[in-house]
Amino acid sequence: MSQQRIARLAQRVDDAARHAKPVSQFGHEEELSVEDAYEVQRASIAHRLARGERRTGVKMGFTSRAKMVQMGVHDMIWGRLTDAMAEEDGGQVSLGRFVHPRVEPELAFLLGKPLPAGASLAQALDAVVAIAPALEIIDSRFENFRFSLEDVIADNASSSGYVIGPWCDPRQDFSNLGLILAIDGVPRQVGSTAGILGNPLRSLVAAARLSAGADDPLQAGWLVMAGGATAAEALQPGQHVALEMQGLGRVEFNTTERGEHERG
Repeated sequence: MSQQRIARLAQRVDDAARHAKPVSQFGHEEELSVEDAYEVQRASIAHRLARGERRTGVKMGFTSRAKMVQMGVHDMIWGRLTDAMAEEDGGQVSLGRFVHPRVEPELAFLLGKPLPAGASLAQALDAVVAIAPALEIIDSRFENFRFSLEDVIADNASSSGYVIGPWCDPRQDFSNLGLILAIDGVPRQVGSTAGILGNPLRSLVAAARLSAGADDPLQAGWLVMAGGATAAEALQPGQHVALEMQGLGRVEFNTTERGEHERG
C-alpha cells in the first residue's frame, strides 16, 4: 500500500477517535494487509504525538486462545498507549469521548529497563519493577463494533483508555490471581490472570517481540497492558466499575453522562 493511502486511512481513524464518530470498515473499501494495518496504526499515533501526547507504553490484544480462534489468527496483536489515554483511579470517565466503550480487567506491568525481542520469561520478569491491577477501556471506532483483523490493528487495537490501580511488588506469583470485575456492585466477570495466555508474563515476552519487530522496542518507564483476562463489558453512563484482584487490590472508576465530545 502506498504511503499516501496509509496516510489517508491514518487520518480517518485519528479523526474518528478525536471526535468519537464511527467510520465504515476499511476492508469495505481497501485491500489492507496486516503489515499495512500496523503502518496505519503507527501513522495515526504519530498524529497524537504531534499534538503533544507522550508515549507511555503498549497494550496487548487477543491474549486468549479463544479470541485467536474466533478471529482466525495465530498471534496476538498490539497497540500503542499515550498519556492522554490515562484515567485516574477512582476518578470520573466521560463516555462522551468514546464510540462503543467497553471495559476489560487486566494486569499492568511497569518496566524499569528496556526489554528487547527474544527475552526469556526470567529476563522479562527482571525488567519489571511493579505490577498493578488495571482496567482497559477499549473502543472500536468502526460502525456497529464490527471489524476485521486488519481494521482493529489499524484502529490501535481498540486501545482508548486505561486506569492503573496500586503498584505492587512483582516478586510474587501473579500467574493465577483470582479477579472480579463488578459494575454497580454486581459481579459481571469472574476470572483469573491465568486467562492471559496461562501466565501474563508470556504476554510481556510477546509484547517485547512484536514491538521490537516494528522498530518500536519496549522502553524503561513504559507500561505494558497484558490483555483482557475475561470478556469485556459494555459501559453506560452513571456506572461504578471496580476490579478486585487477589493480592494486588482494587482499581475503579465512575462513568459520567455522554456530553459534547472535546479532545485537543
